Order: sequence, then structure tokens, then C-alpha cells
Amino acid sequence: MGEVGYIVKGFPRLSETFIANEIHLLESLGLTLRLYSIVRGDEGRAHGVIARIRAPVTYLPPVTSLSGTSFPLWLSRNLPLFVVGHVRLAVRRPRAYFSTLAASLAMSWRYRRGPLAPRKVFFKEFLQAGEIALQVLEAGTVQHLHGHYCHGAATVTWFAARLTGLPFSFTAHAKDIYKADLNPSDLLERKMRAARFVVTCTAANRAHLARVCPDHEALHIVYHGLDTDFFAPLPPPAPGSVPVILAVGRLVEKKGFEYLVAACAQLRAAGLPLRCFIVGPPGSHSAQIATLIGKLGLEDVVSVHGGVTQEVLRELYRRATLFVLPCLKLEDGDQDGIPNVLAEAMAMGLPVVSTRISGIPELIEHGTDGVLVPERDSTALAGALRSLLMSPALRQRLAEAGRRKICAQFDSRRTTRRLYQLLADSLGAAAGATASPDVVGSAFASLDRPSSQREAAP
Repeated sequence: MGEVGYIVKGFPRLSETFIANEIHLLESLGLTLRLYSIVRGDEGRAHGVIARIRAPVTYLPPVTSLSGTSFPLWLSRNLPLFVVGHVRLAVRRPRAYFSTLAASLAMSWRYRRGPLAPRKVFFKEFLQAGEIALQVLEAGTVQHLHGHYCHGAATVTWFAARLTGLPFSFTAHAKDIYKADLNPSDLLERKMRAARFVVTCTAANRAHLARVCPDHEALHIVYHGLDTDFFAPLPPPAPGSVPVILAVGRLVEKKGFEYLVAACAQLRAAGLPLRCFIVGPPGSHSAQIATLIGKLGLEDVVSVHGGVTQEVLRELYRRATLFVLPCLKLEDGDQDGIPNVLAEAMAMGLPVVSTRISGIPELIEHGTDGVLVPERDSTALAGALRSLLMSPALRQRLAEAGRRKICAQFDSRRTTRRLYQLLADSLGAAAGATASPDVVGSAFASLDRPSSQREAAP
């Protein structure tokens, strides 16, 4: 069986553990992968799973931003990084090369931002796709391309597929689906029609994508899943300690952290002792959150910490009393799907509180295995937190039910099975044979439990 070329925006990334886990499990099932990273990931820190990934990683030449500079100046600075490879690619596949180049330039005009403002990003993505395509052709073993996220990475994957003549697929996640500016006009529909199959991580996402491309027949749900051996209940802190509310996520508006801070102010005013830890990489709302904490005088109650590895995060889950993520749907459509940290907290035996948006109700059944409150309602959030803090029995009941659900429906060894089959089928078709479902089943049965194209012109 041939190899799968995996195209990602950055690798590794602390905030995209689910991609690293997926790669590791696909390898464990027998797939051979090659990773192509458009930019370098988080330097200096990585989750433990990264060390277990065998696939070689190719990093594309670093390009400068298109923003704030003229296109001719940008081109003069960045084209030399790609010109040798593109000449070799053009000589090797001239028809595919020049037709894809023409298509990328046509897309720059078709999806322009104004009457005379073409989207230059498509040419940048063509350059990046060409670099990948040449390496794929020279390797001679890659038979399918798969991209993560349906905006930039999927466009690069689409171009690379056209340049190589290989089938491709992509996984769509969250804001890449809902923010119209990331896939203007009919761009997402065209990508879907060109792909052999499309994967997304929630039923809500699938319903949205089905509206984007109603007659697409290869649209699949594959929940991210997680390692339920690594994320498993651990002995809690000593009784009598101050209750700890934990929230994890990038410090951006859609996480709703300002509403959590406001809820903590209400709980303190009611006389409840507590500590709240917000953990995640800096983002667009870092300053707003810090300002609100200061304004409400909560410096001794709420603290903000940077992103951490899974190993550190597991210890934070262990020390927490409950987990909160008050997600929002923004005016531009941006929203989470099913935040992985919610599933991790449930797997760790924590009661969870979140909001009724997007795919979150697919994970949490209100009152059964968690609590859901209206978005942008700090009073309702404070009420839910108060109820949980005041009732150890309620916390235990929800936590136990949440752990059972994750083990039954969101264990990555189960969820990755479908993606493995889709990729194996594509590789089998390329080799003239279709992978057997029995092979997939036996591969999962023998998998060691982790220790801790349709070709279409763009």
C-alpha cells in the first residue's frame, strides 16, 4: 500500500494535539505517512505523542506576509525560494503545471476583495503547493494527499493534487468552515467537489457542509477522539482545599472567557471561596481578559497562564474541581466545533460546563453528563457553577457519566477507524484493490493501547 501525504499549516502545534494523535494512530494501524508543514510549529515545546510519530516532516520555505507590502516587492523577496523547484516541476508535468498556475491566477481575480484588488494569497499557495508536488513526485510513493482545515491548507492540497495528478481529501474543523472570508463565494463548494472525500468533526459541521454542497456524496463525520488511557481519572487533591475552576483555550473572543471572569466575580460576591485558572496561548483577547480581571479586582481569584503540553495539562485537570468553557458564536460566523479540551476534561472525570452552540450538544447532554448554559450569559454561568460547587454528589454523577460517554463514543482508537478506512480505500483504489473492512478491524484489535479524485481543475 502506498503512502499518504499529510499537509498541515504547522507542525507540531500545542493547540492541535488532535492532529498529532490522529497521525500517530493512523501509523499504528499500518498507514505510512509523509508530513508536509507549510510553516514551522511551536518551537521548544511539544506533546509527548510527537516523539512517537515516525513520519518524516518536510517544512516549506518560510515566506513573508503578503500584508502591508506590494505584490511585486513580495514576489521579489519570496519567488527565489521556489523558482528552482518550480522549473523542475514545470519540465516534469508542463500541462498540469501551467493549467494550475493559470487557475490560481484566475482565482485571485474571481475571489478579489474589491474591483481592482485580487487575492494574491492564491499565488502564494500555488508556490507552496508546487514545492510539495515536486517532493511527492520525486518520492514516488505517495498515492493520496490529505489536508487539515478547509481554507489555506486545503487550497494548497487541492493545487498539489492537480499538479501531481493524485486524489486528495481534507478535514474541515471550525472557523475554516464558518468564516465566509476564508472561503469566499463558492470556493469551499468547489474544493468539496474536487475532493475524493471530505471529513469533518461534528454532525453540526456536516449539516452546514451539506448545505454548502448538497449533492456531495462523500462527506463523513470523524470525531477527533482522544487517548482515554492517558486522559483518565487520577487521585484528586486533598479534601478541604479551595475549589478550582479550570478553563483551557486560546485567549480569543469565541472562547467566552470574559463571561467566565464575570461569573467568578458573582461567585466571590456570594461568598464562595474559589480559584479560577485560564490556561492557553495568547490571542486577540488577552488584553481584554487581563483588563477585566483588574477592573473587577479578581487578581487573587482568576489567573491566566500560557499554553502547556498535554502532560502538564493532565496534571491541571487532576487538580481541578470542575471545567468550564463558555464558547460563543461570533458575528462573522466563527465558532468552535467540539473543543477537544471539553472531551479531555470529561475523560479525566471532571464535571463540565459549556454552552449550546455548534457541536457541543453532541458531546454534552445537559443534566446527564454535563451542564449547558446560554452563551453570553454570565449570570446563568455563575448559577451553574454555584450549583456544582455546592453539590459534590452532582459533580460526581456528571463526572462519571461524562467519562463513560467519552470511553464509549470518543476514544480515538474508535474514531480514527473511519478515517483509516477512507484513506486505505483510496490507497487501495490507486493500487487496483480495495482495502478489506476485516483488515481494518483486525488492525484495531491488535493495536497496542497507547502507553500514557476525483481530480478536478481548481
